[in-house]
Amino acid sequence: MSIRVRTAFTAAIATVIAVAVVAFAPATPAAHAAADTTRTPGLARYTVALTSDSTGAAWTGHESATFTNTSPAALSEVYLRLWDNYHGTCPSGAPITISNLTGATAGTLTVGCTALKVTLPAPLAQNASAAIGFDLGVTVPIGADRFGRDGAYNFIGNALPVLAVRDGAGWHLDPYTNNGESFYSLISDFDVTLDHPTALAVPATGTSTDSPGASGRTVTHAVAPQVRDFAWAAGPFTKITGVSAGGYRVNVYRTSAISSSSAQSMLTTAQNALDAHSSRFGAYPYGEADIVLDNNFWFGGMEYPGFVLDVVSSNALAHELAHQWFYGIVGDDEYTTPWLDEAFTDYATDLYFGRTGTNCWNSVTWQSASERLTSSMAYWDAHSSRYSTVVYGYGKCALHDLRRTLGDTKMTNLMSSYAQSHWYGVSTVADFKAAARQAAGPTSLASFWTTHRIDG
Repeated sequence: MSIRVRTAFTAAIATVIAVAVVAFAPATPAAHAAADTTRTPGLARYTVALTSDSTGAAWTGHESATFTNTSPAALSEVYLRLWDNYHGTCPSGAPITISNLTGATAGTLTVGCTALKVTLPAPLAQNASAAIGFDLGVTVPIGADRFGRDGAYNFIGNALPVLAVRDGAGWHLDPYTNNGESFYSLISDFDVTLDHPTALAVPATGTSTDSPGASGRTVTHAVAPQVRDFAWAAGPFTKITGVSAGGYRVNVYRTSAISSSSAQSMLTTAQNALDAHSSRFGAYPYGEADIVLDNNFWFGGMEYPGFVLDVVSSNALAHELAHQWFYGIVGDDEYTTPWLDEAFTDYATDLYFGRTGTNCWNSVTWQSASERLTSSMAYWDAHSSRYSTVVYGYGKCALHDLRRTLGDTKMTNLMSSYAQSHWYGVSTVADFKAAARQAAGPTSLASFWTTHRIDG
C-alpha cells in the first residue's frame, strides 16, 4: 500500500519502547466500504482455490471474480494486473499464468505482461455486475523478495491477479516498480483456499482455519473481507502467537536462522504498535495480523493487508503495521502519489516511538526545482537515490511541521478524522490538503504547501 521500508531502515534495529496512549477515542470506523462512483470496477469479490507442489513454490488452481460497475459510464472491459510477471521474462517465462478465461474475452498481455485486457460480452451499465473466472498458475522465483523464494521459504505477495482501477484519469496501468509500489486497488473481499503439504506453515491475509486434506496435506481456508490485496507465505516456519492489550491477535512466523528471542521481541512490538496505531487512527479492523520474519530480505519490510514481511527491526515493523491504515484502509494510488502512504506511515512510526521531528525540516536540501514531495514513482524511478530521502524523510518532516503549524490537538484530530472519513476509500493529495485547511481554520496554509513542495 507501499510500500516498504527501504535500505535505510534495514540497519536501524530499534529497541522496543513503551507506547504512550493518545488521549482521545477515535470514532468507530465504517463496517463496509461505500460504493465509489468515481472509481470502478468496485465491490469485487475474489474466490480462489490453489494447490501447491511439495515445496510451496508452485501453485495451480482457479480464481474467479465478481464485480460491479460503480461509475455512471458504461464498462466495456476490465483489466487484470498480474504484477508478479515483472519477476519473469515477457512474453515467455511468466511466473503468473492465466488460461481458460470464462465470462469474457482475454486480450494480449501488455505493460511487460503485467496487464491483461478482458473484454466483457456487453457494456456493463452503472450498478450492473459481472463475473469472470480463469485457471491460475503461480511459480515463485528464487530470491528473498516480496515475491520470491529463500531456500525452503516462499513469500507470495501480489501473486493473485486483481482488477485494475478506472477513475477520472482513465485506466491505471502503470508499470511495476521495484523501487517502491505501483499498486492501486479498491476494497474487495477475498475467499482463498490453499491446499499444501502439512509440513509447510501458510500464514496469509485474513483469518485462516486449517483442516485435513489428502494424506500428508492440509487445507488452509483464509477469509479476508474489506482488503485491497491478498498475500501468503509457505515454508517450515516456527510460529508464536500473542494477543495485544487491545485484543488483536498477532502471529509471528520466523525462519530457522532467526532466534526465538528476536521473534518474541517482534511479537511485542507488533502488539504495541497495533494498539498505538489503532488509538490514533481507528480500531484495526482485521482481527489478527501475521508477521513473517526473514533477515535475508533486501528491504526492511513490506506490508499487505493483515500480513507483513519483515527483517528483525522494530522500526521497520512499526512502519509496516502503520501501512495497515495508510494504503491498506485509507487507500491511494501508490504509483502516482507515494507520499500519501509512505510519509504518513513514517510519521505514524515517529509518533509510536515518541519522535517529534524537531528541526528536521532544517536539513532539507532539494536536488532540483522539479523534485517534489508529491512526485510520482515515474520520477523516483528516474531518481532512485532520492526516493527514500525525500518521500520518507522529507515527507514525514513535512507532517511534523504541519503538526507544529496546527498545534498538537488539531493535528491529532485531523489525522484521526481524515482516516475515518476515508476508511476503506481512496485518499488524494487534494483531499488531505482540503482537510488540513479546514483544521487550520483562519490560518492560511498556502505558503506551507509551497515551502514543502506539496502539489495537488
